[in-house]
Amino acid sequence: MAEHRSMQRGALLDAARSLLSEGGTEALTFPALAERTGLARSSVYEYFRSRAAVVEELCEVDFPVWAAEVSAAMEGADTAEGKVEAYVRRQLDLVGDRRHRAVVAISAAELDAGAREKIRAAHGGLVAMIGEALRELGHAEPRLAAMLLQGVVDAAVRRIELGAAEDPSAITEAAVTMALRGVRG
Repeated sequence: MAEHRSMQRGALLDAARSLLSEGGTEALTFPALAERTGLARSSVYEYFRSRAAVVEELCEVDFPVWAAEVSAAMEGADTAEGKVEAYVRRQLDLVGDRRHRAVVAISAAELDAGAREKIRAAHGGLVAMIGEALRELGHAEPRLAAMLLQGVVDAAVRRIELGAAEDPSAITEAAVTMALRGVRG
């Protein structure tokens, strides 16, 4: 029975990723989850009490995987500058990934305080990853520099997600250049 519930929960999360990826938060409804998984709508409530609970669990499951991929890319770099580049590139490479698209589609305003705090903490972990490389590059305030760097990444993510006029690879190159060389290009 526990294995069956675990499989159903996994199917619901997978359906939620697809719905968020395809149609944003508006698409994530319990009737849509029920339809995608073949469950009765009332059964969906047995697994999740609200849409925010679905989103919160998606973040708990998917964000660590995403962060591990960014961390692995950074570990493959030999220099502090290479780590910064890997940090930016890997996050932007993940934009097309369904797990990432689901997390990006989520509007924090729709979540309860607990879910928002978990997302903030997860992002804080991501920002903390790059602190040592920024310290090696001579930043007097590496945490502040890391937050600003993440702002560049977040802006590039939004630009790619919006389907901007620029090619995603051009957005990535501009973000890497800005991260490494500021606005000088």
